[in-house]
Amino acid sequence: MTEKLTRDEQREAARAKAREMRDQHRRGEKRKRLTIQLSIILGSLALVGVVVFALVNGANSPQPNDMKPVSYSYDDGIKLGVGGAPFTATSTPTASATPGAKAPVNIKIYVDYQCPICQGFELANGDQIKSWLDSGYATLELHPLSFLDGQGSPNEYSSRAANASICVAENSPGEFWAYNKKLWENQPQELTPGPENSELFKTAQNVGVTNADKIQTCINNKSYGKWVASATSTVLTADYVVPGSKVPVKGTPTIVIGDQQYTGELTNPARFAQWVKQVSGN
Repeated sequence: MTEKLTRDEQREAARAKAREMRDQHRRGEKRKRLTIQLSIILGSLALVGVVVFALVNGANSPQPNDMKPVSYSYDDGIKLGVGGAPFTATSTPTASATPGAKAPVNIKIYVDYQCPICQGFELANGDQIKSWLDSGYATLELHPLSFLDGQGSPNEYSSRAANASICVAENSPGEFWAYNKKLWENQPQELTPGPENSELFKTAQNVGVTNADKIQTCINNKSYGKWVASATSTVLTADYVVPGSKVPVKGTPTIVIGDQQYTGELTNPARFAQWVKQVSGN
């Protein structure tokens, strides 16, 4: 027979039970707090991991305006051959060599698409140079610069045009020469804004480019903008000389064959042809 508890004993038992329940509740609350804290910590670590991954992945991925052209691998220039087509890792557009023929004369030209003196040279000599490319007599290295940006060019036409020419060379190489020629023919007057990106793209469409969507995106994003700026900064450093020569680039156009710079009349194709033949011995 169970002994009946006194009233004091009953009260003490109730207090003991209450203490036990409070202790259990506190332990439960502590476990919940620990679980919540652990979840927050794990969630934060996961978030940090995602952010770090995004930053690392972003740093390693080409940004919209930070792409590097494949075709411009000749000291930050593009080398052109037969048809004005670019040399690439898989294409060497050279004419069939005849027995005893000398190697093509390699002409290097540094230009700014808003430079009026460059335009004068290109319009006067472009067709002659193209005929040399097609016959295999010469190859051409074209180095686009943007040093006229910020010098009266309100919308940075120099770098935008250089970028657009690269967009075409990279995505529709067969039309590069025609596009390059159109840029010279449609050159805006110096110290004026120049054509907008939509007009640069329309010119590309007019010469029949392929991959038009990629070219339009490339022009609008100025995908090679940082590359153009970096190439220009390199050329304009005090100790820069045209590779293979001692000729500095003090302005545009700078025209070099071997270690010789052309300093003759820029708009006289006969004089230029005479100089090319003289310095090349070809």
